Amino acid sequence: MSEENTVTPQRKIGSGFGRDSTAADVIAGIDLTGKTAIVTGGYSGLGLETVRALASAGATVVVPARRPEHARDVLAAAGLTPATVGGVSVAELDLADLASVKEFAAGFLAGPAPGTVPGASPGAGRSLEILINNAAIMASPERRVGPGWESQFATNHLGHFALTNLLWPALAAAQGARVVALSSTGHKLSAIRFDDINFDAGYDKWRAYGQAKTANALFAVQLDALGRNFGVRAFAVHPGGIMTELQRHLPREEMIAAGWMDEHGKLDPRFKTPAQGAATSVWAATAPALEGMGGVYCEDCDIAEATVPGSPEARIRGVDAHAVDREAARRLWQVSAEMTGINAFPG
Repeated sequence: MSEENTVTPQRKIGSGFGRDSTAADVIAGIDLTGKTAIVTGGYSGLGLETVRALASAGATVVVPARRPEHARDVLAAAGLTPATVGGVSVAELDLADLASVKEFAAGFLAGPAPGTVPGASPGAGRSLEILINNAAIMASPERRVGPGWESQFATNHLGHFALTNLLWPALAAAQGARVVALSSTGHKLSAIRFDDINFDAGYDKWRAYGQAKTANALFAVQLDALGRNFGVRAFAVHPGGIMTELQRHLPREEMIAAGWMDEHGKLDPRFKTPAQGAATSVWAATAPALEGMGGVYCEDCDIAEATVPGSPEARIRGVDAHAVDREAARRLWQVSAEMTGINAFPG
């Protein structure tokens, strides 16, 4: 079968859910007992609501965190602990630090599989059914990490690229895993700047964010192409506009000027609640309607339509062609593998 015949069309499927659906709505009736999920950034904003929904359905959820004690406190305050339904635990991970990513992945793979008998060898039957690459930074001041990588590209894309590749044995072992990459309409701000990925020629915080969000979308395209024969499917998700800690680098004046809120702090009605914002991630990770599909960009709990250039909603709805371009996705994968030295699919 040719690649063209295995590509999921970038068009709506009529999911039955929509913009106002919540994470609890889309996971109702789904049983995740015995399944394991990892949600990066799962202790604030959308991530916290995503963890809440997955755990409520019985999943064992691991939350990687740069500040693990803070994450445990937040999750405990939300009633999410190792003693809850599926169990929610925290492990240290800094996505901007490749050594930290490697340490987390090695620890996860070496850990006991859920439900294994006491005394079983480390990692026996270890599988990962859901990986949600949710953590992100946005429009941050210029910062270099690792060997000089631009921090938004490094944190939002390269860290998750390395994490997913390192966790590949557990994803493949799940025989039906799903990987969800959090993108956004920010992807419309920039394609991949292959000639200057790290903005060495001059930094622009919004173009850097846009490139990182395009990278998240292209990552899902290529991971799905590489993983589908192993039963691993990948999706990119735009959660919608939500006021969370993601905006911590933005001055109030800038958000007012952008129309996100008025001078009194009242949010634009287009903004979602965190529970609504988490819905598309949870839907992409669990919806039976997506069985056999993948490699697409989703929004409002459905597969998104392609952007109509020049239309009134072109900036806020749909996916631009450069974010689902399969050749760009293949090229970005190779570049990312070279930058990190990590690739579960060499050759």
